[in-house]
Formats: sequence, structure tokens, C-alpha cells
Amino acid sequence: MVIHDVVVVGAGLAGMRAAIEAARAGLNVAAVSKVHPVRSHSVAAQGGINAAIKEADSWEDHAFDTVKGSDYLGDQDAIEVLCREAPSDIMELERMGAVFSRDDAGRIAQRPFGGADYPRTCYLADRTGHGLVHLLYEQLIKHGVYLYDEWHVVSLVTHDNSVRGVIALELTTGKLHRLHSRAVIIATGGYGRVFNTSTNAITSTGDGMALALRAGAPLMDMEFVQFHPTTLKRTGILMTEGARGEGGYLINSAGERFMKAYAPSKLELASRDVVSRAEQKEIDAGRGVDGCVLLDMRHLGKDRIAERLPQIRDLAINFAGVDPVIAPVPIKPGAHYSMGGIMTDVDGKTPVEGLFAAGECACVSVHGANRLGGNSLLETIVFGRRAGKAAAGSCIKGRGLRDFPDPALADAASAIASILNRTEGESAHRLIAGAREAMEEHCWIFRTREGLEGGLKKIRKLRERYGRVALTDRSDCFNTELLTALEAGYILEISEAMLMGALARTESRGSHFRLDFPARNDKEWLRHTLVYREGKGCRMDYKDVRITRFTPAERKY
Repeated sequence: MVIHDVVVVGAGLAGMRAAIEAARAGLNVAAVSKVHPVRSHSVAAQGGINAAIKEADSWEDHAFDTVKGSDYLGDQDAIEVLCREAPSDIMELERMGAVFSRDDAGRIAQRPFGGADYPRTCYLADRTGHGLVHLLYEQLIKHGVYLYDEWHVVSLVTHDNSVRGVIALELTTGKLHRLHSRAVIIATGGYGRVFNTSTNAITSTGDGMALALRAGAPLMDMEFVQFHPTTLKRTGILMTEGARGEGGYLINSAGERFMKAYAPSKLELASRDVVSRAEQKEIDAGRGVDGCVLLDMRHLGKDRIAERLPQIRDLAINFAGVDPVIAPVPIKPGAHYSMGGIMTDVDGKTPVEGLFAAGECACVSVHGANRLGGNSLLETIVFGRRAGKAAAGSCIKGRGLRDFPDPALADAASAIASILNRTEGESAHRLIAGAREAMEEHCWIFRTREGLEGGLKKIRKLRERYGRVALTDRSDCFNTELLTALEAGYILEISEAMLMGALARTESRGSHFRLDFPARNDKEWLRHTLVYREGKGCRMDYKDVRITRFTPAERKY
């Protein structure tokens, strides 16, 4: 058994920022990640990170844009924390060595992003996440955080609603290890891979959310999934919102700039849910091109694209066969971000003592029913820092090392052995494929009661089949088929929670659009959905949205 003060599960931006903050307090901190930190999905964030750092802007305006973007489902006290603390966190990143793009005066450059009334998105060309991940990895090493990379956490160990540590599978050997700790921070990212068409890395399977749910923590607002308007058709690779922030247009098969009909004020820079629905309507109406619409950047010119969007050009050429300097790029909406996640307060605390969460796997909630572009990277930094500080504080103030339950390791080993020793059964790959097909058919941009009920029925049947999952590979070293089998379980649990929440919410709000209930209903649904684990299934509850300064109003762009 290995002992640490704080164990961070996940080593993307939120996880690394949390680990750094806890280590600054002088604690023994470890980060556990199923991939090396610089391969975390945070590297895929392209467009930028929001902060009101100019005199003409204010954190209050940033907060209003965020509340409005959330379709008034975001908790306004948490949004105030996010936006108030954003400028100081940007300045700290710069002091660490972040190489932000600059304007002509040498200040941090900012570009416009969807749903914002001010160009407040700081950026590193179109590789912002990549730059910040490498920056924080350097800081992780500097602060002496112990790294277990290519280790996969298979269970959160709790007793009497108190976390005691984790059990992790070392992928290189197939051995299980007990990591005993005083606090655990989950920072495992989102669940985009419950869908086929997704911008997410293949590692984004909702691991931390499912583990927290099993440990007794509730998930919140799981029905709200952001569909990004500009992804490549075949691969789901992201074409950053920065392309539209720099002036790119969306056109249909007739060459019409169709966003004039859907968001006459903001056009392509309306919120992502509005733009995604507009694109899907154009495609469904027969005004698309091979199931897509077109992102036109030709008018920006080669020099500006080379300076501001070099990665986007490379991706379009290599994965779509189109050079955006000379032709429009075919794009369509794809699953992108998880607004829902593990319910936490503004310090990352969950209802399980000693368990914290931060980043996309957590739901504070600052994004509500729809996230603004540029706020996800900001969330990882602000709330990663706060979770790390709170976890360290709980240890310093006296949260001691509690007993590690003796049966925990044996139970985890037994569960894995039952999969490894089964000679006949279900293929994990087929179960995942079935789940993704069901979710994309029944829980996509436009939803109905009949469709959601059908999807829930399919997912529950797949969960029954999952009890018979078996492997063809029984080796110890890098058994990726075993990892896939574990991920299949997470995907199925998360999918059920999403469908339950979407079916129950009889309104349309933000990214959740019900064709049979197309209007927003503040009287009945200005509240968060909570999902708890109960036996082998789930139960639901609700809690009110916290409103401080902005009265809910109609959202127009």
C-alpha cells in the first residue's frame, strides 16, 4: 500500500492545476492518469480561455454573458467566482510562462467567441490547450507531484460516506495497487465518447463520473450535452470556434450565410446550441452538402489563417482534403462537452467526505444548459486551483488518514477476475458500439419522449448484457481489451443517467431541445437534475438554481 495526502485522478488541466495547488501547501500529492498528462484531452482545446482583462470589459459583463449562455440554468454565485477570479488566473498562467498571442501593443491578444458581447478570449494561436497542458506539466514536475501515468483507477474506496483512497490498475503489469490518501480529487474529463460523432479523445468515457456515482456522489444535469457546430464529418475533429471568431462564415449549399435567419444579431457567433440547431435544420431541409454545411474562411486570406489558425488549416487539409485558403470546409455538429457531472460546490467538494472534483467531470454549475466557448479552459484553471486548495486545507485542518477497508482490494480484484476468467460472453466493443448508436439515434440535438424512451430501453438491455462481458485477451501487460471492458461499464451507466434526465425534463433549454416541448419552462424546470446510484439502477431528484443578480429572461442572439 502506498500513502499520499492527496490523490488526484486525472492529469489534464484541471487535475494538474489541482495537484500543483495542493503541492504548494507542502503536502504529499500524487496524480493518477490512464494516459501521460501531455496526452490528456485538454490538449485538444484550440480556441482560447476567457477573462475580462481589458479596461473596457468587466467580470460582471463576463458573468452576464455566461448566465445568459447557460439559458439561466447556471448557478450565479458559482459563475461570479469563475468570472471574478479569471483575470488573476490568466496573469498567473502568464507568470508561469504561458506564451499567449499578442496584439499590436504587445498585450495579451483577445478574440471574439460565441455568445459574448466583448472579445475576451485569450489564445495561443489555435493551440491554446496544447500550450497550457505543457506549461502545467512543467509545473507539476517543478512541485514534485508523484505521477502514476498509464494507471487506471478502478474504484474509489469509501467507508461511512468518507473517501479512503483509490484502487488502480497498473497497465504495464496488470497489477492492482492500493493508494491510501486523506483526500481524493477527481478530474477525469467528460463523457463525449458515449456518442460516435465526437470531438473528444477516445479516453473520454465518463470514468470519474461513474466511479463517483458508485461511491455515493450524485451526478447533476447529465441531460445537457454541448454539440459543437464545426466538426469534420468523418472524424469528428474540431474546427475551433476561433475560426468564426476570426471572421469565418457558415454557408449552405446555395452559398447563403444562413445564420442571418436564426441569430440576426450574432450570426455565426451566437451560442453553440443555437448554431448547432441552425446547422441541423439546414441539413434536414436539404440545404446541406453531403450531410454537412460549409465553413468558409477564404476571405480571411492565407496570411491571417497562417498566423491565427495554422492547426485548423493542417487538420482540414489532412483529414478533410480541403485547404481552407482556397475552398470552404464541410462541417457538421458533433458531441463536444459535458455540462453535467459530479455535483460540487465552488471549492470542488462533493457530498462524500474528502472527495472533490474539478473540470469537465464536475458540475459546479457554471455552464448550466449551455457552455460558452472559452469558459471550459477557464473552469479547469479556476476550479482546479480551488479544489486543490480546498483538498489541501481539509488535510491541514485535521482530516487524518482513515482506515483503508480490508475487503476493498479483494472486491476490485474479484470484479476484474470475473471478466478475465469468463471464456464466453459479450464483446465490450460491440456493447460500446450499441450504446453509441443508441445515444446518437435517440439523444442527439433534437429529442422526443418516444425517442428517449426507446434509447433508455436499449441502454438498459445493453447493461444486462454487460454482466456477461468477456475478453479474448487475458494477458497482463497493457491489456487494452480489459480497459475497454471497464470503459464500457462507465459508458452504459453514464448513458442511462443522461437519458433519464432528458426524458424527465419536459422543456427545451440550452443544449437540451425537445421537439415535443419546444419552449423553456422556468416555472417548472428552473432547477437542476440530480441522479443517484440506487442498487443496480438510478434514482432522480432535483434542486433549485441559485440566482443572485440576473433575473431569467428570454435568450436572444
